Amino acid sequence: MNVLKVPGRTIAVFILPALLLYVCIVFIPIIVSFYTGTLEWDGIGDSKFVGLDNFKRMFFDDPVFWPSVKRTLLYAVASMIEIPICLFMAILLNRYVRKANKFVSIYFTPVILSVVILGQLWKTIYNPESMGGMLNGVLVWFGLDSWTHNWLTEPKFAMYSIYIVSLWQYFGYHLLIQFTGVQNIPSEIYEAAQIDGAEGFKADRYITLPMIVPIFKISIVLAFIGSLQAFDLVMVMTAGGPAHATDVISTHMYNSSFLSMQYGYGSAIASFLVVLCLIFTVLINFGLNKLERKYS
Repeated sequence: MNVLKVPGRTIAVFILPALLLYVCIVFIPIIVSFYTGTLEWDGIGDSKFVGLDNFKRMFFDDPVFWPSVKRTLLYAVASMIEIPICLFMAILLNRYVRKANKFVSIYFTPVILSVVILGQLWKTIYNPESMGGMLNGVLVWFGLDSWTHNWLTEPKFAMYSIYIVSLWQYFGYHLLIQFTGVQNIPSEIYEAAQIDGAEGFKADRYITLPMIVPIFKISIVLAFIGSLQAFDLVMVMTAGGPAHATDVISTHMYNSSFLSMQYGYGSAIASFLVVLCLIFTVLINFGLNKLERKYS
């Protein structure tokens, strides 16, 4: 087999334009954000260099910041709960359901809908019974009046209500990823295992699960890092309220930058979020790469 040998200089020439565009779109805004985080600036008038004061205020003097970080991390952890369930469903669909692609497409529907539509839909579902809220109406119909709540206006329940919506929205997304991974495992492997007496869930344990690890890794990274940047659904449903009970890092950054007109401080929060995403991306990849090498 003849292999086309291309000089490294030629490869660099073709890669350079895309690399420069990537640097301009990704890295330069990050650097600018870090610099802006050192300024006292309202985003319009003159700015004043204050060094690390914004970061000091963020870590030690902001009563909203650390609770928002905690909620963001809980959001990210909660987003991964559904991935093993999606894998289990993908295995069942692939094995027992004819034309399973249709079912996967149906589950995928919420992913392609606008977040504004989904947020307004679920706000209606969570409404009090007097306002036609379906959830409270169903609870009352079953005689569970004591279980009814103002789900989005009670601080104790508001964030968990958003978690449920997020899990529902992205269930089909992760199901599609896992289903595609399961389908791509060669059937010859299962046939050979069946000759040796391994079939059903026993074959899944020793064949499907080890071979699906790279796909599982993709879902974990996308779910966790995507949830760290959660913004749109929270803004549509609660805008961080009531009394900052649903504020995550992104909404706190937005409120600080554009509502309180503290653009420098908002940039400091954005810089922290970038670093947090990078750290967890490295840690997750490191842990899952070890798992992948174990089963490869």
